[in-house]
Formats: sequence, C-alpha cells, structure tokens
Amino acid sequence: MARDPRIVAELGRPETADETAARKAEASRIYRSSQTVRNLVAALVITVAVVAVIIFAVPRGTPPDDGPIDVAAVAADVADARERTVIVPDAPPEWRVNAASVTGEGIRAWTVVYVPDAGFLRIAQGFDADESWPTRELGGAAVGETVEIAGVEWDRYDIRDPARAGNVSGALATDAGADIVMVYGTSSDEDLERAAEAVAEDVLALREEES
Repeated sequence: MARDPRIVAELGRPETADETAARKAEASRIYRSSQTVRNLVAALVITVAVVAVIIFAVPRGTPPDDGPIDVAAVAADVADARERTVIVPDAPPEWRVNAASVTGEGIRAWTVVYVPDAGFLRIAQGFDADESWPTRELGGAAVGETVEIAGVEWDRYDIRDPARAGNVSGALATDAGADIVMVYGTSSDEDLERAAEAVAEDVLALREEES
C-alpha cells in the first residue's frame, strides 16, 4: 500500500522531487564540510605532535668548551709547516690566550692574542716583514721613541688616533732577524712592556740565527 507523500512542516505540503533532491544535496554538502574540518584538525594535531617530538629530542645545553689554547703546540705546528723558527711568548700564566694563528694579507704574521686584566694584547711575528710593516698595521702611526726592554731595543709608536690604528692605543716593534716582532693592543704600558719581555729571548735568538 503506497504511502501518502510526507508533508514538510516548513512548506505545509509535500516536497516536490526537485525540493527533495536539493535538500539531500545540501545535507551531503554539510556532511562533507564537517569531515573536512575534522581532517584539518587531525592534521594540525599530528603536526604539533611531530614538532614537539623534534624540539624535545634535540640535545640541550651549552657547547663543550674547547679548552685553553696551547701556544707552544700551535707554534710548533706553524714552525714545521713554514720551516722556520717562530716565537713562543713566555707570557704571564694569568693572561688568557684568545687566539693563536697565522694572520694577515701580504705580510703573513704568527700572531698570539692575549687578554690581560684589561684590554687585549697581540704579539705578532711578521715573516720577512719590511720596516714599514708596523706603520701600515697601525694606520700610519710613526715611531715616537726608542726604549730598551729586557736587553732589546724597541720602537714605541706614537698613536694619536686609536680608531685609525685599528683600536690600538699602544705598540712596540723590533727587528728579529729576517722578521719583525710587534707587541700592540689596548692594555696598559706596563702590560705592553711585560709582553715585550715575554719574547725578548726569542727575538735575540732570531737575530743570532740570522747573523
């Protein structure tokens, strides 16, 4: 026995075939839309979970300290590589070594950077350097006077513009055989002279080696 068409309350009459098809199409659209939202939420949750795993899996903490620089060991390597004598400063043990390497363009220099109580000091051995090398390194500063430190005569440079001299406020230089040794930086004159004392024996040895 056939049923009478269902009366739709909103219409007050049975649906037509077109209205039934439209209602079902809209219901399908709403269902698909809800599924899309669920899928997006699920994907977002999975992404956050993966990111959290990566973050917590990466090791934390500060990088390990490389330890103090062994100037003597580095100097030995440089001497072997260049087949020449290089200085090994006998610096005060409380001075921290910040760097030790061959630096420079044109004139290559074995350079050790120290950090005393204040400022910094470089001790550099310019390989086969000409007499004007210190002046070029110091932005054109000229020799102000000559001083004797630990049996070695040093040229003390008159630095009137530290910014032009690479932020260097004091400098000493002397010949060491075929090379020139410079002591320069921003520390006190006392530390500058202590650095000169630390290489005096090596400077004299280089002079003897060249004679």
